[in-house]
Amino acid sequence: MSEPILQFGTSRFLLAHVALFVSQALERGDAIGGIGVVQTTSNPVSQVRVAALSRHGGYPVRIRGREHGAVVDKVVFCNGIRAAWIADRDWTTVRRATIEDVRVIVSNTGDTGYRLDERDTPDLLSTGGGVPRSYPAKLLALLHSRWQERPGDGLSIFPCELVENNGDILREIVLGLAKQWSLPEPFIDYVRQSCVWVNSLVDRIVSEPIDPVGAVAEPYALWAVERRAGMELPCSHENLVLTGDLRSHERLKLFFLNLGHSWLAQQWLIEGRPLAETVLDAMNDARMRAEIEAVWREEVMPVFGALGMGNQAEDYLSSVRERFCNPYLEHRIADIAQNHLAKVKRRVLPLIELANALSMRNAQPRLRGVLTSHGLI
Repeated sequence: MSEPILQFGTSRFLLAHVALFVSQALERGDAIGGIGVVQTTSNPVSQVRVAALSRHGGYPVRIRGREHGAVVDKVVFCNGIRAAWIADRDWTTVRRATIEDVRVIVSNTGDTGYRLDERDTPDLLSTGGGVPRSYPAKLLALLHSRWQERPGDGLSIFPCELVENNGDILREIVLGLAKQWSLPEPFIDYVRQSCVWVNSLVDRIVSEPIDPVGAVAEPYALWAVERRAGMELPCSHENLVLTGDLRSHERLKLFFLNLGHSWLAQQWLIEGRPLAETVLDAMNDARMRAEIEAVWREEVMPVFGALGMGNQAEDYLSSVRERFCNPYLEHRIADIAQNHLAKVKRRVLPLIELANALSMRNAQPRLRGVLTSHGLI
């Protein structure tokens, strides 16, 4: 008997977010069951993590920061992961678990997780055909095995990658691959209609690992899940929010928290600031603090006011400010600055496009300057 939740990814983020939610819910009887986790890369650090998880001893998550003005510093023990596999080694086991016991699939496969691999072919669908390389091909192969033995029994699929409309996008990629491989229409109908692909948004800063397995995370946590007919949730949790307006949650996170991080990274790069500088260091620098506050107040907040979301934005900004000033997290700006141009395109450009659509074309001089410096406007 395997676990009903299949998790793709062993990142410290998932360990301190989804897996922790499930663990806490299990203690109250509010989860459908435990997690079987699959490592999809050959990263040696991940292999050590899988080995530690396979010992079934659980792992610590240290929650450190401020919440509603109070200091939080505690260790929570996570027992939600009951099995740990390496895809290249244990694919037959993962396939059998998906056929027999899995009801929910969760993933967080990183920025390139949805990228296809031309080496994946339909031959991989046969028993003994090998292990697909890309995550969409892995998912397609597992769903095909499930359909062959349980053709009317779909799964609920919860991508947690930071991609807008992640459930819809992943579904279309898998369907496109199924059509490319000339798979039968009944299977394509199964993928489209029997499986429930759920858009969701995750929000938590998980700043560092605990070796060999575990993580340090901030108190704030959100898993916003868009309501979908027929979906089965992995658990009930106070920080799992069902919503009919996922876009609002996405915009708040993108334009306050993520944009704020990239604004700090922009200044860090331009000024050649210290390699070890953290978000907290920047927030304790009077000039840097004044600049980011001006961006939030004068260039981001008016957009939410025009959308009729002023009160929500004020509340969220208060939480972001508290998170940026967390004295316990070593959140280095050098890490945030990785892939900076791609992040600017994803975090700043959409705000300017939204402002333009709202006839706010003369606003956001600082943010428009960032885009101009990168040749984006």
